[in-house]
Amino acid sequence: MTFEHSPRKAAAWMSGWLAAMVVMAVAGREATRSLHVFQIMEMRSLLGLLLLYPLVRASGGLAALRTGRAGLQVARNVFHYAAQFGWFMALTMIPIAQVVAIEFTMPIWTAIIAVSFLGERLGAARIAAVVLGLVGVAVIVRPATGHPDPGQLIALAAAVGFAISVSMVKALTRSDSAVAIIFWMLVVQSAIGLLPAAFVWRTPPPAVLPWIVVIAVCGTYSHYCMTRALQHAEATTTVPMDFLRVPLSALAGWLVYSEAVDLWTVLGAVLILAGNALNLRGAARPRAPAAA
Repeated sequence: MTFEHSPRKAAAWMSGWLAAMVVMAVAGREATRSLHVFQIMEMRSLLGLLLLYPLVRASGGLAALRTGRAGLQVARNVFHYAAQFGWFMALTMIPIAQVVAIEFTMPIWTAIIAVSFLGERLGAARIAAVVLGLVGVAVIVRPATGHPDPGQLIALAAAVGFAISVSMVKALTRSDSAVAIIFWMLVVQSAIGLLPAAFVWRTPPPAVLPWIVVIAVCGTYSHYCMTRALQHAEATTTVPMDFLRVPLSALAGWLVYSEAVDLWTVLGAVLILAGNALNLRGAARPRAPAAA
């Protein structure tokens, strides 16, 4: 299965990913006030299967769900489930801005994995994009010295898990459709989380149900956007675009929780935008023909 190499199309799909992830961070914070993370994740996966139906039908029905790489699908979702659990848990332990900022160590691990196992190239432009993005994150967060908070360590472990998951998704896009990848994600993660959720299950309060629906919608379609982005560009191109989630999360924090946006946040956002612009410019350059 082949797709046009287009950084612009990848950027467009990543915009959908960014919007969904920022909204889901707020919804996750609100939902965890009433329900355990295991239950939230199980409800999200089950609702996601219903929400995916229109995409399955538009893609040709059950034929679009076939996969010849069931083992890789399962392995990818084991890592993703663990990473997602850590991400939701971190939201309950440390500020949203810290969770998102620590999560942005993910491009470092993704780049290493993509170069080592997927045969992708890590040129000067992409290295500079990663460095500028991480510096921008550091400027925004300005981490305090001292012993790390357990929530910070959980967020870091989640970042590593997400990096492994993203690299596996890139490998899957070479043979499986975006709809198939999302379908098997929901099926495998529903199976993984069934027993843990059963032990902590409680009747959801009516007030929390809209947040669960938001999480399910954003969680399902955000991954569709990410998968489509990876079909149009390499992982080392698409993932640095995700740096934009840091200033967007800061904006969401200001709007929803009245968190102040200071000069450091603006400076960090400028560095992040500069890194993404450099990365996209390098990716858009025509590739030199391979030597015989």
